[in-house]
Amino acid sequence: MKINNLFKSIIILSLSFTGITLSSISYADFVVIVHPSNSAELTPKQIKRIYLGKMKSYPKGGSVIPLDAAPGTPIRTAFNTDVLLKTEQQITSYWGRLIFTGKGLPPKQVATNDEIKQLVAKNPSTIGYIDESYVDGSIKVIRKF
Repeated sequence: MKINNLFKSIIILSLSFTGITLSSISYADFVVIVHPSNSAELTPKQIKRIYLGKMKSYPKGGSVIPLDAAPGTPIRTAFNTDVLLKTEQQITSYWGRLIFTGKGLPPKQVATNDEIKQLVAKNPSTIGYIDESYVDGSIKVIRKF
């Protein structure tokens, strides 16, 4: 067991020297949210398609407006990794190609969890993701990660 603990210590120490912390590798639970009146039920694959600009309306109809956290934030890193299955660099490159070819625009970037929650609470077309601790009655959770 001492070798196992030593190995863990070496990994943590190595990560700290490279500027990577365990908090940037994993993130507390986050949820995908919509307006309370929205009856959408979305699979992780559908959420991914929305955030990659491949799905522009909810399955039951109505346009969808995705809201994205600011680049470099831990929640966006977690969302990109867990839902989009891409790194920040891959997402930037993906949207760069689509913008250049005129085939799409990335989701609107929003600075904070509170701001995303407020925008979703005001507009039935929006979808966003926030830290689970920000959930209240003004929005509806459709998926937890």
